[in-house]
Amino acid sequence: MTVDLSNITGAKGQILRVYGRIIDVIVVFLILVMLLTLGVAFVGVLYDLYDALSNLRHEVAIQTLVISILSVFVLIELFRTFTDYLEFHRIRLRVLTEVAIVFILRDIFIGLYSHSLSWQDILALAALLAVLVSARIASVYFTPGKKGEE
Repeated sequence: MTVDLSNITGAKGQILRVYGRIIDVIVVFLILVMLLTLGVAFVGVLYDLYDALSNLRHEVAIQTLVISILSVFVLIELFRTFTDYLEFHRIRLRVLTEVAIVFILRDIFIGLYSHSLSWQDILALAALLAVLVSARIASVYFTPGKKGEE
């Protein structure tokens, strides 16, 4: 639900419009930082790929490549959150839960691949994942309607 600032007049309206512009500038700056970070992470993945291909027998190099690739997916989802905020002027629960789901899946994959998760950790992460998936489903099912739709 986006607030229409054009109907607000006087000093209050002017302050709210300036505030909105400042927030937009900050979010655009953060998007540029995220693009830079995503580019650096992609270069890191290429480096890890080269390292893994040159050291096929070293499991650590392959594990580092897997972690790098999964981290890039988390960055992509975070980037989508910022761009959605710029477009809709709110953080949508659906997108936020998707970011959290990808992050939890990343940790599960890393832990399972490195054999470092205990059964308690797996159970806790599975429960957290179930809650996040339930929240994701609820956010799609209970999407706020547009004005005039009810």
